[in-house]
Amino acid sequence: MRNLRADLTMPKSSSESAESQKTERTAQQHRWHLATDDFGVEITDLEYAVMRVYQSFQRWQSECLAAVTGITLSGQENALLHIIRMHERPKTIKDLLHMTNRQDVPNMQYELRKLLKAELIDKYGSARTGIYYFATDEGIKVCDEFARLRRETFLETARAEIGPKSGNTKATGQLEQLEKVYEIATREIATFHRRR
Repeated sequence: MRNLRADLTMPKSSSESAESQKTERTAQQHRWHLATDDFGVEITDLEYAVMRVYQSFQRWQSECLAAVTGITLSGQENALLHIIRMHERPKTIKDLLHMTNRQDVPNMQYELRKLLKAELIDKYGSARTGIYYFATDEGIKVCDEFARLRRETFLETARAEIGPKSGNTKATGQLEQLEKVYEIATREIATFHRRR
């Protein structure tokens, strides 16, 4: 059994000391007005990583869709197309807003008009009964081709770089928890701290 008291009194080697100083320097470099302690640094680094991943994700979606269709649409428009097609069930704009955690109705309406113009989706119903959006035959073909290209490029690269058992499920759960924290904080700010 190790002697813990001896471990506590033993001087650190020069390599351990240098590593400790390097870690502390890095931690100090990450501190700023949004990150004043270790937890703040951790969360702020995560936020920046999420922002960068989001931008990369949007570019990836747009480029992959353009490769399949020859049409330049945004990543969000691509996401709407796939969500509308999901489970082969038509969706209302309310469904789409809920599923994407968005509140920007005018922007989504504009994106839906672009998908309608490209004939990738269509709609039925009325303002009274509800408008439902569904993928057209061309939209389904595009979704299938996108899925094929995604498997051959993105998923193969991700499998090689990250690996299938890399904790993606845990990361997804943690991001969903963070989403809840942002929603709680947003309500708090909107309710008690907004300048009028």
